[in-house]
Amino acid sequence: MSVRSDKLTFPGGHGQMLAARMDRPLGKPRGYALFAHCFTCSKDALAAARISTALAEKGIAVLRFDFTGLGGSEGDFANTNFSSNTDDLVAAAEYLAQEHQPPSLLIGHSLGGAAVLAASTRITSAAAVATIGAPADPAHLKHLLQEGLETIAREGEAEVNIGGRPFCIQKQFLDDISAQNLKAAIGKLRRALLVMHAPLDQTVAIDNASEIFLAAKHPKSFISLGDADHLLTRKEDAAYAAEVLAAWASRWFSESSGGASPALEQMEGEVIVSENGEGPFGQAILANGHTLRADEPESYGGRNTGPSPYDLLMAALGACTSMTLRMYADKKKWPLAKVTVAMNHAKIHAEDCEQCETSAGRIDRFERVVTVEGDLDGEQRSKLLEIADKCPVHRTLHSEVQVVTRLAE
Repeated sequence: MSVRSDKLTFPGGHGQMLAARMDRPLGKPRGYALFAHCFTCSKDALAAARISTALAEKGIAVLRFDFTGLGGSEGDFANTNFSSNTDDLVAAAEYLAQEHQPPSLLIGHSLGGAAVLAASTRITSAAAVATIGAPADPAHLKHLLQEGLETIAREGEAEVNIGGRPFCIQKQFLDDISAQNLKAAIGKLRRALLVMHAPLDQTVAIDNASEIFLAAKHPKSFISLGDADHLLTRKEDAAYAAEVLAAWASRWFSESSGGASPALEQMEGEVIVSENGEGPFGQAILANGHTLRADEPESYGGRNTGPSPYDLLMAALGACTSMTLRMYADKKKWPLAKVTVAMNHAKIHAEDCEQCETSAGRIDRFERVVTVEGDLDGEQRSKLLEIADKCPVHRTLHSEVQVVTRLAE
């Protein structure tokens, strides 16, 4: 299933406008989820983006946003704390309830995991909560701020380097995380919980996962993230977490809630293509109720999240060729076991093409290699090669084509 990713803003818990993205399927979502990013990270962190996309591909729309003072959101980070983060999460849930529907799933990475556990008591619509590398106590963050603790105690604030970036941390932040009683909130969770943690996590030790898991009531599950680091910086680790989480989350959403219904009004025979927000060229395609995606390779500035437009054109010609041979062979009752069509496309100089009418400039050349399997004689194979040139897409490419373009009203 292809997805689209739209930028949006909404007011946070204390009035500042928060920058967000909505990753959602092209079809009507089965439900909605909220994603809370890690401490001083952003909604565009690799783990956040991959997990949100994986859920959207399962039909679950995900709202991921920058907490106040981070990323593209308004506000001063120095004035924020753990409590203000939970307020932002509640505001995000209220936004979803007003504009779409209340979230059924809460997901949090690192401190964001602790935040969704704390906010879950105020977001009653959530049927499930998932944490990734979350601390069992927000005060665990103090070890990351060790270099500035004395200055904060003496002067009320200090600039601390976190992840290679300077952040101003105030005493009120430390007071706030020290006052939290997260285990009490976990004990009252009374909803499905998934705890994901890497045993070798050097930032938040695996003991935190044990404490969260033991404090929660059933239903609860634990998934090891192997040798992943805390931020899931390796693509394969983020992808694994995304796939497992998406599979686990699916059971908390009704399969009959409309995952295949088109969110866009689509006329019969119409194909809709729209930008999906995945890089500069990512496209979401809705065709006859089926969802696809397109992109450009990284060498052309894309993210290679899908086939290129010419890849899709070759796929269309190859599929049409194979279907045409199958229809012909079945009509003749020939023992055609399987058809495979390999395609290539290149721009060549017109003077290099002896059979082309064009004599100057460059032309498009598609090379098609057809493999037919089965107990076929030489005459049958030759006839199938001849029929390959009669497939409708082949004839379209060789015919006069008119493309009419207009702006939508």
